[in-house]
Amino acid sequence: METTRHFTATVYVVNDGAAALHYHPKLEIHIPPGGHVDRDELPHEAGLRETREEIGLEPTLLDDTDPVGAPAGKTLPRPREQLLYNIDGDGDGVYHQHIDHIYFATVPSRDIDPEPGEAGVDAWAWYDREELRESNVDADTQALAERAIDAAENA
Repeated sequence: METTRHFTATVYVVNDGAAALHYHPKLEIHIPPGGHVDRDELPHEAGLRETREEIGLEPTLLDDTDPVGAPAGKTLPRPREQLLYNIDGDGDGVYHQHIDHIYFATVPSRDIDPEPGEAGVDAWAWYDREELRESNVDADTQALAERAIDAAENA
């Protein structure tokens, strides 16, 4: 069976030493803002758009990418990580995967205001390091959220 791969973008959003995560009822896990990269978008643009839609705040990417200075090109923000997620499969193998571009960003406040159709404000919570360690947040999400908090503090 053929494997279909979709590009996605995730943004770990930080404000004042805490990262925003929401509970995703279908996946039954806590995750940051993110979603599919549209055909006309670059991965970082998708992450910024998804963040604006899902939490209603304007993110500022934490980007330490050095420009290359290519005359016919443009240096893009480098993801902090890229992960391959198996989304669907059966006994014969995987047939749907997400190639996730993971970015870190800061936002100016914790006043979450999702667009209609997105997870409600009650689904979201801000987690500082201690709260992450004491939570039932998956280990990979916890580690990336802590790295985002570190990056924001060192920006």
